[in-house]
Amino acid sequence: MITKRAIIGRIEKVDLPDLELFGIDAKVDTGAYSSAIHCHYIKENYEEKIVSFKLLDPSHPNYNNKEIKLTDYAKVKVKSSSGTSQNRYKINTTIIIGNKSYKTNFTLTNRSKMRNPILLGRKVFSKRFFVDASQKYILNK
Repeated sequence: MITKRAIIGRIEKVDLPDLELFGIDAKVDTGAYSSAIHCHYIKENYEEKIVSFKLLDPSHPNYNNKEIKLTDYAKVKVKSSSGTSQNRYKINTTIIIGNKSYKTNFTLTNRSKMRNPILLGRKVFSKRFFVDASQKYILNK
């Protein structure tokens, strides 16, 4: 059976309502398995089993300086395309792409040197969307 999938571009606007982020640029990366979000001040309180972080950074227009604290998280090892491994915290949250809402995982990392604060890996879109890498903001037109 063939299922109808929406087409998304290499960059799309997404919302993360649980984290109070709306209209954020996300790079769609068919080469990445997992998704990542730009954070800073990432810390773990071992006694209370809480991870805390601030989303984005002061240079981003959507930065709100709000510290987020979560008890539902995991520690994972992520391998980059260059082959180096990095330990990160992984959280589960809701993402809205177009007009559809999904629960998915994001790793927390510093993406300040990247153009887009969110990277969407295959796990989010592989059975839901086709990617047209020649276009941007298809769902926002």
